[in-house]
Amino acid sequence: MLFDLYDIPFETKVLYPLFGGVLGVLFGALALFTQFCLHQAVVGNNAEGITAKSVWATAFIAAVLGSLALEYAGFIALSEHRLFAPDLPVLALVLGGGLFGIGMILTRGCVSRATVLLGTGNLRSLFVLLIFAITAHATLKGVLAPLRVMIGAIEVDLSLTSLGDLPGGPIFWALMLCGAASFWLISNFPSKSVFVAAIGLGLLVPIGWAGTSVLLIDPFDPLPAQSFAFTLPWSELLFWTIASSAITAGFGPGMVAGVLLGSFLAAGVMGQIQLRGFDKTSDMPRYLLGSVLMGFGGVLTGGCSVGAGLSGASNLSIAALLALAAMIFGARVTAKLLERTPGLPAPA
Repeated sequence: MLFDLYDIPFETKVLYPLFGGVLGVLFGALALFTQFCLHQAVVGNNAEGITAKSVWATAFIAAVLGSLALEYAGFIALSEHRLFAPDLPVLALVLGGGLFGIGMILTRGCVSRATVLLGTGNLRSLFVLLIFAITAHATLKGVLAPLRVMIGAIEVDLSLTSLGDLPGGPIFWALMLCGAASFWLISNFPSKSVFVAAIGLGLLVPIGWAGTSVLLIDPFDPLPAQSFAFTLPWSELLFWTIASSAITAGFGPGMVAGVLLGSFLAAGVMGQIQLRGFDKTSDMPRYLLGSVLMGFGGVLTGGCSVGAGLSGASNLSIAALLALAAMIFGARVTAKLLERTPGLPAPA
C-alpha cells in the first residue's frame, strides 16, 4: 500500500528486517518486563504461574481484538496465508503441537522465552536455541524433511479454515476466544503496569501482520506475510549466519535480533543482566531432548507457542488453534507425569 502512495527509496528486502527489528526490540523489552511465557502459564501453580496466566491472556485478547479491528479496516489480508489453507494437516498439527508442548516442559520454557532470556545472559538458553534452530532447519530442508513431508501428507479437506467462517462470523468467535482467555486473566489481575505492557505486547502481533500483508507490500516484489514467530525465524537466522553472502535476512531474522536487543536493553535497565549456565551437567540431556522436540514439532505445526498460539490463533485460524490446543495438552500431560514419577525432575 505505502509503495503505491509514496516513492519509498528502499526495497522490501531492506524494509522487512528493519521493520521486524523495531517490533522485536519492543517485544523483547515487554516480554522480559511482563515475564511473558506460555510454559509458566500452563503449568505454573505458584504466584509466578498465576501472573503468567493473566499476562498471556491479556496479550492474547489484545492480539485477537487488534487483529480483528485491522482486518475490518483493510490493513490485514491473510486469506492466502498457509494458516488458512483448506487442506488441514491434522496429524502434523496434533503431533507437532504435542511434541512442542513436551519439549517446552523439558526445557522449562518455550522458544520465545528462551530468546528473551538469552538477551539477559542466559547461556542455557543459547544451548536450547542452537539445538532448536539446527533441528528446525533439518526438518525444513535437511535429513528430517522426508519425515515431515510424510506426516504432513495426512490431510483433511475442510470447507472452512477460520472460526470466522462458522455461523456467527468473525466478531462473535473473536469475542468467544477473548471470553475463554479471560478466565486466565480473572484468576489474578496483574498490576497496572504489567497489564498495560501485556496489552502492548499483544498489539505488536496485528501490527506485524498489517505491515507485512498490506502496508509494506511491494506489488512488484511481494513477500510472504509474517508476524511474530520463532521457529522459521531461528532457522533462517542460523542459515543466514553461515551463508549471508548467498541469502538476505528477512522479517524473521530481523525480529529475532530485535528481541535479543530489546531484552538486553530492558535487562540492563532492570538490573537483570547475569551470565547463567546449567545448575548441573545432568540437566543437559533433558534440555537437549526438549530442544529437539520443539524444533521438530514447531516445524510440523508451522509455528511455536507464539507463531501458532498468538499470531495464528489471534486471527481465528483453525489450524493454529488446533496446534495451540495440542501444545497445551502435551505440556500439561508431561508436567503431570514428571510430578508423579519419583526421581524425575520437576516441570518448573
